[in-house]
Amino acid sequence: MAKHKILIIEDDKVILKFVSLALVTNGYEVLSSESGISGIGIFLSQNPDLILLDLGLPDLDGMEVLQQIREQKTTPVIVISARGRETDKVLALDHGANDYVTKPFNVGEVLARIRVALRNKSNLVVPESFEYKDLIIDFGKRYVQVHDVEVHLTPIEFKLLELLVTYQGKVLTHSFLQEQVWGYSTLDDYQSLRVFMASIRRKIETGDKDFKYIITEVGVGYRFKDE
Repeated sequence: MAKHKILIIEDDKVILKFVSLALVTNGYEVLSSESGISGIGIFLSQNPDLILLDLGLPDLDGMEVLQQIREQKTTPVIVISARGRETDKVLALDHGANDYVTKPFNVGEVLARIRVALRNKSNLVVPESFEYKDLIIDFGKRYVQVHDVEVHLTPIEFKLLELLVTYQGKVLTHSFLQEQVWGYSTLDDYQSLRVFMASIRRKIETGDKDFKYIITEVGVGYRFKDE
């Protein structure tokens, strides 16, 4: 079985060496970069299975790197940063990060989060495209269209919609959605999930006010209409 390939984008040489050693010891192939521009180049040429991304890079802000990654692929990204404010975490997740770890960190926790992210990636088989009534989604291009008009979704919103249509007709629980998108599940984040769902609905349910693509299963989760 081929080793999972992990790209570390981190300018702190001590952390880079420490994390690289831990990953190699645990059977991963490691790619590394100390700058954002170089990291993006490696990402595009080497197609890693997962990325560990620092935000405080010398040339580009990590958020910009994250945005460029998300414009290309849905590769899992775990942010590892000294920025510990809740607003920083929310911003990174909303820009498409799968998880967020604050420095200083326990390497065992990082390894566990890597395993979760890779497991979630391998378990989900996403179709190339999806069409239902007036909604069209191209997953490869990350393109959404409703009533012949392009709809712009944030990376988190796109991931949630992707999950819902992939499992069309099935109820996806709050905890399942959180695990798939953020890599963990807590009751505290259910409100954040509701906010994202409300935003998706505003963007795609623009026609008949009585028609809903996304159905709320009260106290359980959500499902995408299949009737």
